Amino acid sequence: MLAKPKMVRPVSILGALRNRKRVKEISMGRAFEYRRAAKEKRWDKMSKLFPKLGKAITMAAKEGGTDPDMNATLRTAIKNAKSENMPKDNIDAAIKRANAKDAEAFSEMNYEGKGPHGVLVFVECATDNPTRTIANVKSYFNKAGGAVVPNGSLEYMFNRKSVFEFEKTEEMDLEELELELIDAGLDEIEQVEDKVFIYGDYTSFGSISAGLEGLNIDVTKSNLQRIPTQPVEFTEEQLVDIEKMLDKIEDDDDIQQVFTNIA
Repeated sequence: MLAKPKMVRPVSILGALRNRKRVKEISMGRAFEYRRAAKEKRWDKMSKLFPKLGKAITMAAKEGGTDPDMNATLRTAIKNAKSENMPKDNIDAAIKRANAKDAEAFSEMNYEGKGPHGVLVFVECATDNPTRTIANVKSYFNKAGGAVVPNGSLEYMFNRKSVFEFEKTEEMDLEELELELIDAGLDEIEQVEDKVFIYGDYTSFGSISAGLEGLNIDVTKSNLQRIPTQPVEFTEEQLVDIEKMLDKIEDDDDIQQVFTNIA
């Protein structure tokens, strides 16, 4: 599922009509279905998910303030937490931690590696102990027969994109929606069953978010993702090996997001 290259958008509506991208229905392959089911199973472990969501809220509040109305990043983090049924008390506690005198200082760090069967993996972390985090990440790759590679080795193999997810309603016209959001930076719009996904360059996250808010669309999830430029299909047997390593990585409290080149 690749987003199209960023294009210079025409100013006129006629130009936009001529150049708008096609709304697509996605046909998900077996490998993607396997990957999605496995990921949903992993992230169902609330004991691991809530701390990650709470860390994202605390970091957003510490950087941009504790008022969601004035801090778009915090507003997004709270909405993502709510979409995973994180209790309000947990959300409030995560915000309060940002102002605590003994609040932990988190650093955002990225690591790149190659895993079983040559799978490419990009790991995004938020940690208060970089030494611990890199040691753990290296061990996950090494034990799976892979290795961490120097940063920058694999980054060009992924496009960083803003991704928004929301429910498709009966009255929603996706072609009209696409036209409304072109000037905000929309690259592509896709429908998967009853869900709609919107993609744009990572620099357009704020403008697309504001555009969706202006249209009164209730976004359930939104974040920055790294989408592989050359996705690879793996056999089910290979995916089993790969998933074992990814399980270990994603269960680590310091790991926020993991991206691969799995098709």
